[in-house]
Amino acid sequence: MLTASQAESVADAVVKRRFKRGEPIVEQGKKSNALSIILTGRARVVTADARGREVILATLQSGDYVGEMSLIDDEPHSATVRAEIQTDALILGRMEFARCLPENSSMAYAVMKGLVQRLRHADRKIESLALMDVYGRVARALLEFANEDGEGNAVIRDKVSRQDLAKMVGASHEMVSRVMKDLEERGFIETRMTAPSW
Repeated sequence: MLTASQAESVADAVVKRRFKRGEPIVEQGKKSNALSIILTGRARVVTADARGREVILATLQSGDYVGEMSLIDDEPHSATVRAEIQTDALILGRMEFARCLPENSSMAYAVMKGLVQRLRHADRKIESLALMDVYGRVARALLEFANEDGEGNAVIRDKVSRQDLAKMVGASHEMVSRVMKDLEERGFIETRMTAPSW
């Protein structure tokens, strides 16, 4: 959404950083004072309660960004974002971010649009947790990971563990395993050796 000159001014202000697998990009309850834009890799947004139980809120890919909410309201991060695999990100500091916004309405719009998309996604997640049974929540999570393969099939190419799926849908690992087995027996999903297809 940026013009060439706007993109150039942002590019001049960012630094590239590499995060190892499992390393936090932002941490729940802390401030990082930066916007991180994912270049390559994959990151997981998780939140935990006082007992250490985690819920996976989202998976972020290339082009996604994190830290903008904390930059806008100057509050600590509401979730932890951790690199799922080695991840490269561009880091835009608070001062540079603030400088870009007034003179760069396109960037402000892009950030606001991203926030609205996240809020909509959060609304869908809340709705599914409140209104759907575990079957519906598992099915929705699988569909969110899937891409069309050109032959009318929804295919998940990245590995998704049942433990991670359980954290995403707010159910036990055992329950998700039972649901997955049942869905497979009924022919709704199929696991292939080359790539999981659900």
